[in-house]
Amino acid sequence: MTNRSPGARARAQLSHPVVDADGHSQEYVPAIDAYLRKQGIDVGVHELITGLLGPDAHRWATLSSQERASVRALRPPWWAMPTKNTLDFATATIPGLLESRMDELGIDFGVVYPTLALGFPSIQNDELRLAACRALNAYHADLYAEHHRRITPVALIPMHTPQEAIAALEHAVGELSLRAIMIASYVSRPIAAVAERAPELAPYAQWIDTYGLDSAYDYDPFWRRCQELGVSLATHGSGMGWSSRRSISNYMYNQIGHFASVGEALAKSLFMGGVTRRFPKLRFAFLEGGVAWACTLLADQLSHWRKRNPTMLGNYDPAALDRDGLDALFAQHAGSRRWKTEGTGWVMRGAGSAPVDDWAALDVKDEADLVELFVPRFYFGCEADDPMTGTAFNTRVNPFGTRLRAMLGSDIGHWDVPDMREVVGELLEPIEKGWLTADDVRAFAFENPVRFYTDTNPRFFEGTAVEGEARRLLASS
Repeated sequence: MTNRSPGARARAQLSHPVVDADGHSQEYVPAIDAYLRKQGIDVGVHELITGLLGPDAHRWATLSSQERASVRALRPPWWAMPTKNTLDFATATIPGLLESRMDELGIDFGVVYPTLALGFPSIQNDELRLAACRALNAYHADLYAEHHRRITPVALIPMHTPQEAIAALEHAVGELSLRAIMIASYVSRPIAAVAERAPELAPYAQWIDTYGLDSAYDYDPFWRRCQELGVSLATHGSGMGWSSRRSISNYMYNQIGHFASVGEALAKSLFMGGVTRRFPKLRFAFLEGGVAWACTLLADQLSHWRKRNPTMLGNYDPAALDRDGLDALFAQHAGSRRWKTEGTGWVMRGAGSAPVDDWAALDVKDEADLVELFVPRFYFGCEADDPMTGTAFNTRVNPFGTRLRAMLGSDIGHWDVPDMREVVGELLEPIEKGWLTADDVRAFAFENPVRFYTDTNPRFFEGTAVEGEARRLLASS
């Protein structure tokens, strides 16, 4: 049966291993609840995740349409798990079953993320957040211990402060021996002035802290410790409820594009906050949002830097305006309107008088330097059927002919993968359609996932089914 599966047939046509950088488990809730109790938490998984999408999302079903509109209750996810395919559901739940089917799926090695527990790092209560992440990490360490050759689970790292992040990192890597980690993509923090004057409004008046630019804390000690421990940082946060993604009636409206919006916010913050400059060995992965947004972000950074770098700011200095020349042009062309510069306020109010280098934290010397601070540092999880993955490899369009680090994230275990056996077969379709070359697919499904982890830890794949191929890839670099 294995040889007849679409995944196995597709894998046989590839000359390289397939490394899945983003699969998902379906947590066995009673087991997770038991781990939560060991951490002193007397409520279950479902109670913990209630309300993570906003103060009213958890009670959406109990509200009338008028009540939903009055409080703008976010339409939360519904029927988000694949249930009709019982074998796949069980496969996402039982590591032994997943390992036994890896050849059938065509996947040589996979990194597994939780599903329900993805929101644990966003729990607002400090005690519950830390204990819940510890419980999930212990659950993962125990559940997958016997399956390390083909599968590795991630540890959840909460990020409300650098201190809690370091403590969680030390426990996960040092005590539980977990190799892959997932940091919270952002922290929602109350706007202090609102919280002080109207505490009841604090849940509705939040700002997004993405650890780099304008963060409430200096996260450099955490980045430094990650670099010392040799861990790469994957992110997998939700943007449902952000800005325009607040439909009170339509889950798909809220869901489409939300991973990309979170990825862009975090990548831009880390980049413009100078994190990739100060910690060149760190690697960040933005999962499940594709890569097209990243191509746009890189191009935008370059085009804006060209126009707004320090040497160009003089073009916009209000003092540089030739007022006499402008008066002459007014007199010549404005006719009877009798326009003149006096009293018209050509200096933008509130703009300030001192120029600011918005890229100062990057210490960018030229365009090539800017690209170097972006491209090798960032990786982007794309699903196999995403037609926009080709943008990462479009050297004719991407600045300096770069190839962004797109990597395969199967998303098995979630509703958008109705049959796990089809994923690897979808890798062949862009080759057949001429969107990607075989070398592009090799980079996408093997080289980039391997490099994401081995750039920080060359021994990451030791003892796994792809150890030999990974070692040869590193030796050829």
